[in-house]
Amino acid sequence: MQLSDQSADLDWRDGAIPVSTRFDDPYFSLAGGLAETRHVFLDGNHLPGRFRAGFHIAELGFGTGLNLIAALIAWRAAGQETRLSYTSFEAYPMSGDEMDRALSAFPEARAVAGPILDQWGAGRRRIDLPDLSAEIILGKARETLPRWQGRADAWFLDGFSPAKNPELWSPGLMAEVGAHTAPGGTFATYTAAGFVRRALAGAGFDVARCPGFGSKRHMSRGVLEARE
Repeated sequence: MQLSDQSADLDWRDGAIPVSTRFDDPYFSLAGGLAETRHVFLDGNHLPGRFRAGFHIAELGFGTGLNLIAALIAWRAAGQETRLSYTSFEAYPMSGDEMDRALSAFPEARAVAGPILDQWGAGRRRIDLPDLSAEIILGKARETLPRWQGRADAWFLDGFSPAKNPELWSPGLMAEVGAHTAPGGTFATYTAAGFVRRALAGAGFDVARCPGFGSKRHMSRGVLEARE
């Protein structure tokens, strides 16, 4: 089991929305976190249409686990009969009780979260279900991602705001995202910050700006360009 000496430092807005005091940023959209996840990360990566046996999602920023759960719901709804592979990189993990409290805002997600929360609360960072194989790698992504041996078919880039947590959006880290993406793989993120889009383009992605969720005018998504 991987350990971390860092943990999430939280305030709770309206008693339900977790806000990182370290980065002064909420963990999910105030306008509807599950709907945002589906718009940004699922639709942005053209999922579930690309699902297939062996499909692998990777993520920067595990947070509440909401993105994982939304992907698993979509996987099941698509009738997939194999395991979804999922890898997430998280520097400041929530406790199981904190995740449970946050997910209670989304009854659809909470209804399927129980087995995941049970394993997480027991200290497991490899979550195994009949249709899910997930690993949450603890530590700063700039140190852990370069050592990862996998390659993702789709990336969920869900760190805190680039203005408040620029380390998780640096050109060096985006280059690692590109290097750990399978041919034809994709990314999606809620941010359309210019330096993030440029870093992802420099990492080999064909980057597009597209309509964001709710009050956010734009988000970004991209496809890894063919390598020579």
